[in-house]
Amino acid sequence: MTPPAITVRAAYEGDALAAAACVNAAFEPYVERIGKPPAPMLSDYAALAAEGKVWVAELGGQVVGVLVQYETADGFYIDTVAAYPQTHGTGVGRALLEFAEGEACGRGFESIYLCTNSKMTENQVLYPKIGYVEYDRRAQSGYERVFYRKRL
Repeated sequence: MTPPAITVRAAYEGDALAAAACVNAAFEPYVERIGKPPAPMLSDYAALAAEGKVWVAELGGQVVGVLVQYETADGFYIDTVAAYPQTHGTGVGRALLEFAEGEACGRGFESIYLCTNSKMTENQVLYPKIGYVEYDRRAQSGYERVFYRKRL
C-alpha cells in the first residue's frame, strides 16, 4: 500500500493553532539547550498566515509541518521549517524545503537563505549536506545564529 502523500499548501488564519502546536513540538527539545524558547516558538502564526508567509505540510489531512518564508532585502528567506518529531524521516522537512526552493525560483531568485541557532548543531550538519553553504555567524534578536545560503 502506498503511503499518503505530503501536500504543502498556504496556511489560513484558522491554521494558526495547528501551526503553533507543530512548531512548539519541533522546537521544544531545544529550549533547555538554548536557555530560552527558540525564536519560532514566539511567532504569531495567525498574523504571519494573514501576511501570506506561512505554509503547512499535511499528511493524511493533518498538519505535520510548518514553513515560514518570505522575501527580504537579502533575498528569499526561510524563517522557519518545523515538523512534528514523530514524522522525522518521513520527508516532511524535505518537502517543505523543496517547496521553498521552488517558490524562490518561481519568484526569480537565484538563491535562498536561512539561519539556525548556533546551539542547534544537528542543523549545522544537515544543511551543508543538502547544498547550503555557511556564510555568516552573528547575534540577532538575542540569539546566536548561523546563516546559510543555497544557489538554486
